[in-house]
Amino acid sequence: MAVSLQERFELLGCIQCGRCTAGCPVALRTYLNIRKVVYEGLTGTGPKDAKGRPEAWNCTTCSNCTDRCPKGVKPMELLIGLRSAAIEKGKALPTVRDALESTFKHGNPWGRGREKRMEWADELDVPVVAEGETAPLLFYVGCTPAYDPRAQEVAKTLVKILAAAGVDYSTLGTAEACCGNEIKRLGEEGLFELLVEGNRELFADRGAELIVTSSPHCMNTFKNEYGELGSDVVHYSQFLAKLLKDGSLKLTTAVDKTVTYHDPCFLGKHNDIYDEPREVIERVPGVTFIELDRSRERALCCEGGGGRMWVEAVEERGERVAEIRVRDAVALGADYLVTACPFCLMTLEDAVKTSGNEGKIEIIDLAELVVMAL
Repeated sequence: MAVSLQERFELLGCIQCGRCTAGCPVALRTYLNIRKVVYEGLTGTGPKDAKGRPEAWNCTTCSNCTDRCPKGVKPMELLIGLRSAAIEKGKALPTVRDALESTFKHGNPWGRGREKRMEWADELDVPVVAEGETAPLLFYVGCTPAYDPRAQEVAKTLVKILAAAGVDYSTLGTAEACCGNEIKRLGEEGLFELLVEGNRELFADRGAELIVTSSPHCMNTFKNEYGELGSDVVHYSQFLAKLLKDGSLKLTTAVDKTVTYHDPCFLGKHNDIYDEPREVIERVPGVTFIELDRSRERALCCEGGGGRMWVEAVEERGERVAEIRVRDAVALGADYLVTACPFCLMTLEDAVKTSGNEGKIEIIDLAELVVMAL
């Protein structure tokens, strides 16, 4: 007997208070009404997959709805479940299907060959651990920093910082494969399990004791969804905070700029990592740091997570959340809006252009701020 949405996602606790929809970053500008989705799942009156409910693809999986639910219901998991049901029926959006096929064939959702995964490091001396060798400290680059031209700059910057701090590390080179975080949130559970199995074996074979990720999405899935991995996993902002604290990394050049910080959802809301990025910023000489009004637990989502890099929002209306974020940072008088996630970096940079704020503010990654101070 098929399990109902009510049973599978434990929806009976819902009291229809509406806090999920009220906290949703895309509810005001799309037709995603999470309270309604949960109600129809609870009563069995709504569509059973994302084909019949296309607004389910608008979800950024930021976790606001789940975090705000007073009864412990997890609306985000329901939305992912609707996506999974659509994929199982062969009803995935074309862009989603292409991303999933690319991940299966090439180990990344960007449609690029595996042999090109290390092109970002062509002019750098980046160590690669070979089969049969061990690398206790592994720098996991991730798909977007490996393939996207803008995010590649962050990977290059992190390599420079690691070298400046004298860190003995290695990368997986072209053997590196997608972490699967976005694959799972797009609803492809089977492919996610294949990636988990392959990556677990790869990390064990290379003797990884500590994995430092450039993306909070990668950190989240390795840390929270791979089970017993056998390796500690940290985001690079945590690692840099440690290097600065123990004196391994020294910042001596003043950066006389006013800076504010955007909390990535998968660093903050999903993993409660708020302090370390701010500790790094505050150790940069010359910086004047100011907080956005909506920060930390209240931070706005950039709309780049949950597979949204491969999905156009259904029936958009109004201002993008990333544009609101940029406008708020400009109003603060910030020179730099700093973030620590490749998806946030890309969506916020695009929002600077679409909101007409070019020349008024610059979007940079936390690692790029640090390298200015070396």
